[in-house]
Amino acid sequence: MSDYTIPAQTRIGHIHLKVADLDRALAFYRDLLGFSLVTMYGTEAAFISAGGYHHHIGLNTWYSKDAPPAPTRAAGLFHTAILYPTRRDLAVALKRLIDAKYPITGASDHGVSEAIYLNDPDHNGVELYWDRPRDEWPLKPDGSIEMFTHPLDLEGLLGEI
Repeated sequence: MSDYTIPAQTRIGHIHLKVADLDRALAFYRDLLGFSLVTMYGTEAAFISAGGYHHHIGLNTWYSKDAPPAPTRAAGLFHTAILYPTRRDLAVALKRLIDAKYPITGASDHGVSEAIYLNDPDHNGVELYWDRPRDEWPLKPDGSIEMFTHPLDLEGLLGEI
């Protein structure tokens, strides 16, 4: 085994999702979640981002146009996690989902973060979350992080707005 450790500053830069219907995917990621369209790649792909980055999410129909969703019980992407900068920002996202009557599949407090779970129109899992400040993360007696899954107080979250 190697002694190599990936640098602490390493980040996951973007994801690229196969979708069946590009317009439907844009209606979800751009119109509902609020990502901005950066550019289209012909009529088969779109690149969207937050804050003008070249792309956080790529959406394409190159191999998936009009295809059914991938099977739930198969290897592949479990979910994409979208990190919001503040608890209030997550509350605004939740309110937009509620106002749009968009189905939410779960909502959890993980100690280190609070998360809302849903599926995009192609049944790709999506986690919307914010991280608590690191000095508030719960720790085990040995100093390692204590993560858990408790129900998220949605009313308390909505109280942020």
